[in-house]
Amino acid sequence: MIKLTATNNPVLLSFVEALLKGANIDYVVADQHISNTEGSISLFPRRVLVHEDDLAQAKRVLNEADLDGELELE
Repeated sequence: MIKLTATNNPVLLSFVEALLKGANIDYVVADQHISNTEGSISLFPRRVLVHEDDLAQAKRVLNEADLDGELELE
């Protein structure tokens, strides 16, 4: 799997997940547990991973939602 983006913002992460689900793109959110363990100091961003075959479509979905300025897309 390839990193699509990473964020410490839980609202933004939830929105990205909803967009990917709506587009039927499989994804994994990595680093959720370490983020909880570190005490919410936002040291470890949560990474959104997608299959390499879905990367272009996932980027397109986030760009269409005007998130390209909010997220650093890989």
